[in-house]
Amino acid sequence: MSGTGEPSPGHPDVILCPGGPMLLRGDHVVEDEDGNEHRTWRPVSAVCRCGASAVKPWCDGTHKVLRQRTT
Repeated sequence: MSGTGEPSPGHPDVILCPGGPMLLRGDHVVEDEDGNEHRTWRPVSAVCRCGASAVKPWCDGTHKVLRQRTT
């Protein structure tokens, strides 16, 4: 984000990684499957998209193990 609150050119706030997590850049509030809100303020946070993470809503890399089992 720029100082005006507008997204900075070339720096998206959300990046979807093929076969992996959703990366969030900057401040976000993530709602988990139980409706609990989790605020993130890290420069980049990884949110689970495979549903198998032990630390949901955050990614713990489990998607890599799942992908190895299916190939």
